[in-house]
Amino acid sequence: MILKETFDNARKAANALNMLDNKTINEVLVALAEQTEEDCQYILEENRRDLDAMDKADPKYDRLMLTEKRIMDIASDIRKVATLPSPLGRVLWEDVRPNGMKISKVSVPFGVIGIIYEARPNVTFDVFSLCFKAGSACILKGGKEAQYSNSAIIKVINKVLIKFGINSNSATLLSNEREISTELLTAVGYVDLIIPRGSKNLINYVRDNAKVPVIETGAGICHAYFHSEGDITKGKEIIFNAKTRRVSVCNAIDSVIIDTNRLGDLPELFAPLKEKNVIVYADEPSFDALKEHYPNDLLIHADENAWGTEFLDYKLSVKAVESYDEAVAHISKFSSKHSEAIITENEQVAERFTKEVDAACVYCNVSTAFTDGGQFGFGAEIGISTQKLHARGPMALNEITSYKYIIRGNGQTRIDGTPQKCCI
Repeated sequence: MILKETFDNARKAANALNMLDNKTINEVLVALAEQTEEDCQYILEENRRDLDAMDKADPKYDRLMLTEKRIMDIASDIRKVATLPSPLGRVLWEDVRPNGMKISKVSVPFGVIGIIYEARPNVTFDVFSLCFKAGSACILKGGKEAQYSNSAIIKVINKVLIKFGINSNSATLLSNEREISTELLTAVGYVDLIIPRGSKNLINYVRDNAKVPVIETGAGICHAYFHSEGDITKGKEIIFNAKTRRVSVCNAIDSVIIDTNRLGDLPELFAPLKEKNVIVYADEPSFDALKEHYPNDLLIHADENAWGTEFLDYKLSVKAVESYDEAVAHISKFSSKHSEAIITENEQVAERFTKEVDAACVYCNVSTAFTDGGQFGFGAEIGISTQKLHARGPMALNEITSYKYIIRGNGQTRIDGTPQKCCI
């Protein structure tokens, strides 16, 4: 194993982090926020090297790009993490047994968390601050598109850790080779958890090749269903916001579903999308409803690729359905179980939608853009889990801890009763 020493060092760092008090952890995070602001121009210069190597038309360009404002926002987010309650040492449950034995279920760090991600250098800051607050070391495997940005950020983090006398292996950035990913994914006994953040292809690769436990995050194939009793004003604003607020993020919608008896409202619903030159892939009924009202160069007949695609771009598909059941069946077939929305004034239908649609976040008359740890009041997140084991939805501090049972007593011993004979 090429990285055995690296993994060993991360484990030692994790063990030391487990002994840090919350006051010191918060002081380190505040110092990191200050150092990030101080080194802003250095980070931007390195980020520019990455940007210069990427086509501006690439949907990942916006994710890769750092600006002075974005770095100041990152520093603000790090300070926010420092103000959050510690997720460690919480008593989740306790009981005193009849023999006087006291059992406590207490939150503890995971240990070593590996993150594999693509062209999003802000993730480097996010992951470190959250893992550090939660008492875990992190091993980061970023994409080659962000190699200079990530290296600069790790240098800033390590500078602060060393200043406080903390093991700099608390945050490790791996090189970009493919075989390095394989080592991380198979580091059983060294790495406790892998979290992939990125495209569907990346997540599939991690899931198919990992021997270490994985929590899937990131891929967001999201729908907004405009029901027959939907409000046109709400629908127009929600669709525009959910699609165009920031197209490169996982909570942006990729598809609109509309009841056929509301197709006459489709031109008004989509009117704001013209401002952003959103390309619309429409099925036949939707195409006919839009063809005299939407720019010809932005309106395209939908094929099978229009459904179940995370565009990460100014692109949107639209499908007309005859019934609520058909809409839910379409969502069930093509959703990545990230975020799904319905726009309706019928409370019974909205309630039914929340029960029948299987997704981490289900919205009624609200933009899917709110699927975010900060927006949920969690302070920050490490990703959006689209699975059901351990964590689901925005994964904040509490979700990146595990737990152990602590049993206290006064000399109790177990005396079993007489075993029953087995009848054959």
